[in-house]
Amino acid sequence: MKIALIGYGKMGKTIEKIALERGHEIVSIIDVDNINDIDGEAFASADVAIEFTAPSAAHDNCVRAMRRGVKVVSGSTGWIHNHEEEMRSLCNGGATLFWSSNFSLGVAVFSAVNRYLAKIMNRFPGYSVQMEETHHIHKLDAPSGTAITLAEGILENLDRKNSWILGDVVNPDGSVTKGNEPADNELRINAVRRDEVSGIHTICYTSDADTITITHDAKNRNGFALGAVLAAEFVKDNCGFLGMKDMFDF
Repeated sequence: MKIALIGYGKMGKTIEKIALERGHEIVSIIDVDNINDIDGEAFASADVAIEFTAPSAAHDNCVRAMRRGVKVVSGSTGWIHNHEEEMRSLCNGGATLFWSSNFSLGVAVFSAVNRYLAKIMNRFPGYSVQMEETHHIHKLDAPSGTAITLAEGILENLDRKNSWILGDVVNPDGSVTKGNEPADNELRINAVRRDEVSGIHTICYTSDADTITITHDAKNRNGFALGAVLAAEFVKDNCGFLGMKDMFDF
């Protein structure tokens, strides 16, 4: 399979390594210094483009790639919720976008466990619930896209919560930006920016008697990169507005 990379930071380089190990060919590498190469023949020859950039660039990158007739796998967060209707419209018109806030296979399993646990806990209103996510100091958006996806899984299954709210943010310098106290119907998500943490997501249900906690702790970028390449392999033979639920039926 011919793959184009949009974004050639640490994640892009890890994706390149895993894609080559799986027998794929990298036909184009787009980064900040050659963004207009998206208009070139090499990029247009790709079966799929894998896009990992910044929230401010992701929308334009995806639109430009899709208009070249190249299917896109995007893992950039912090932008899709403002453009989802537009992306679905483009996909209905024949384009393909596979977007996920997190491509880790472990997170896919964790998300399924999270949804199932919320469904169970819907029967036990004595438990409060909140979430905390921790990421490296370079991450720009808070809460993380993965945290928002996990929160949506809770909101779909827990009747007593119908929206999420950003809670306290621990900044890279250790200072704390205080968040608003959540209303009874709001799910609080605290965020921590620390060191070079790949990603930790913890969900706690607490009552007067005990606490139930589930956590996913990413050790490195390899799981995310492998999942992105698997998504590209899936997208090669599938079309439309796609996500992890389409690739994994659990």
